[in-house]
Amino acid sequence: MTDEKSCSRWAGPSVPFPFVAANLPGLLTVEGCSSYCLSDIENRCIGFGQFWPGKLGAVHIGRIIISPEVRGSGAGRLLCEKLTEKAKQSTGASTVTLRVYRDNHAARSLYSSLGFFVIESESTDDVLFMSAAANSSLKSGV
Repeated sequence: MTDEKSCSRWAGPSVPFPFVAANLPGLLTVEGCSSYCLSDIENRCIGFGQFWPGKLGAVHIGRIIISPEVRGSGAGRLLCEKLTEKAKQSTGASTVTLRVYRDNHAARSLYSSLGFFVIESESTDDVLFMSAAANSSLKSGV
């Protein structure tokens, strides 16, 4: 992260900026959370995402980030597909949810193409709450 705004947008308000890299695993901990890294052929982390128990039997995926160097290559789709499938397998959830900034058009388009739809009643002026049925057309790759 290069600035406070991007840190807050990606990691949430509970992660201070600047932070010590060694402290990041503890700062990103959410009760019941599982974290995953998408690696390239050279075993470099090019993507990161988490999931944790959500409301009313849902599983929530979040903190999804793709390295700027590989954006547009399909890595985001692959990460979301694998993360969603792992979340469904691990929790047996009937619904998968996520939040996305309204101005993040690339991510919104990706999530919509994966079967997520906006729930305005759970959204804010800045952030959309999206949901998909666990048995919907969400693609799996795990």
